[in-house]
Amino acid sequence: MGNFEAMNIKTRLYLGIGLLFALIILLAYFAIKQINSLAAASGNIIRDNKETLVYTQNMLRVLSESDLDKDALDSFETYLSKQKKNITEVGEKELTEKLSESFLQLKNNPENKSALQEAKSYLFEILELNLDAIDRKSSFASVTADKSILLISILSAFCFLISLLLFIVLPGNISNPIQELTKSIRHIADNDYSQRVSFESHSEFGELAISFNTMAQKLEEYNKSNISKLLAERKITETLLNKIQYPIIGFDRNMKITLTNEEFLKIAGLEGEKLIGENILELANKNELTGKLIIIEPEKGNRFSFDNANSRIQFEVKGKDIFYEKEIQNISYTTQYEKDEHIMGYVIILKNITKFMELDRAKTNFVATISHELKTPISAIKFSLQLLENEQTGTLNSEQRELIKSCEEDTNNLLKLVAEILNFTQVETGQIQLNMMPSDIKEIIRYAINTTRPAADQRNISIIEDYPSELAEVFIDKEKTAWVLTNLISNAIRYSYDNSRIRISGLQTGTRVKISVIDTGQGIDPQYKNKIFDRYFRVPGTSKEGTGLGLAISKEFIEAQGGQIMVESKFGYGSTFSIVLNTTSL
Repeated sequence: MGNFEAMNIKTRLYLGIGLLFALIILLAYFAIKQINSLAAASGNIIRDNKETLVYTQNMLRVLSESDLDKDALDSFETYLSKQKKNITEVGEKELTEKLSESFLQLKNNPENKSALQEAKSYLFEILELNLDAIDRKSSFASVTADKSILLISILSAFCFLISLLLFIVLPGNISNPIQELTKSIRHIADNDYSQRVSFESHSEFGELAISFNTMAQKLEEYNKSNISKLLAERKITETLLNKIQYPIIGFDRNMKITLTNEEFLKIAGLEGEKLIGENILELANKNELTGKLIIIEPEKGNRFSFDNANSRIQFEVKGKDIFYEKEIQNISYTTQYEKDEHIMGYVIILKNITKFMELDRAKTNFVATISHELKTPISAIKFSLQLLENEQTGTLNSEQRELIKSCEEDTNNLLKLVAEILNFTQVETGQIQLNMMPSDIKEIIRYAINTTRPAADQRNISIIEDYPSELAEVFIDKEKTAWVLTNLISNAIRYSYDNSRIRISGLQTGTRVKISVIDTGQGIDPQYKNKIFDRYFRVPGTSKEGTGLGLAISKEFIEAQGGQIMVESKFGYGSTFSIVLNTTSL
């Protein structure tokens, strides 16, 4: 066995397979030889002795005839001649010669009874001699068959034992070192550089073990030489993190905290505590700030979620509201031989935006105050323009009428702008006043259509109502929903072609009612579709008037009522704006 293990893998395979091949050839040779021997013995029995038996029986038949005439004697002589040429057994020749002498006597004197009896006696002796030979040859064939069976059985058993030995030994000698090497490689991959393999043989596996152990030793030395360097770099990283004014916390894929800085510990009220290695989910259950940072999905086994990953959070510190913007960064790496990124962990960075929020709030209040103050004088200007149009105040020429009409349009635009700004300030300050009540959505649709019909008629645009006669009552703020529908239809008119159609459809699904405004205008370029509801956004290059606030306000109004607003558009074919509202049965 030791010599076998010293062989290389190729030699082992050649030796094992070659030995089996040689045994199979040897077994086939002996089987063929013994079968040929049996066939030869059986052939001798049939060929040699069968003819003698036939000749003797024919000669006895001739002698048994009552009349030995010339034809009978000639027939006897013919068989006797053939028998002389078919001498096969010891003593058969002598008996045949004696038979010939008795036949000569009988031929000379057919009435010689003594010669007749001698001839019959010799024929019976020849017959008995050949029958004994047949028995002897049959016994020989039987013995040969038994020897063949024994020899083939011995060779088969030997082949089986050799095959069984190779089946047990050869796979293990090849697979066991591979398994041990694979296990050691996995340990190396897990940074266990102390792993070694020992194949005490001079095969390829032995050479592989030497190379592997050399590699592992060099990796271990390299790892040890870098430990101090890594510790120094970690200390530098910790110092830099503590100097950063943004609160920072990081954790790995197993939700174990791997880094924090002093600013995070300070605002979280965890100063002096060691959080490294603690489960962040457990910390989130007992710490208010961490609980606001971590979003958990119970339906997915309490896994960390990236929904609303970059969002604002509000946190109270010493009685003062502090606002932070949460930013989540993936820590990932890609190996040299792989394309996919492997996530190592996550880092949450909190940016203090309290000053910006305060400035934004001050701006919103200022805009609201200015807009409110502007509404009264603008309304007065509009009223004055209407008085000027009245003939009781005096007659106007055509140029004066055009100037007044232009002033009225500008005044209406200013009033609309001020109204939208006032609505938007409600949205920004979170002070949307809702008056929720059961309402008939069809009445609101008709109100919006009637409000916008003059603008549609000016461009010969028809508005088609396409909804069931019975739609469930919806639970909404009538005024704000009517404002949204009016805004959507106004936009559809503004961006539709002259002489086109706008369709208002309605569909009830369960406890929801969906109202859609469908136009056949230019549509929205796909690159701007996701920005269409952003504040102050207007599609670049458009010549249509607007503030860019209408859709943003519509979105806030509908979502404040628990509904949804969405858009579908195919550039060049038109757009479909839809709102989904809750029914009273929800």
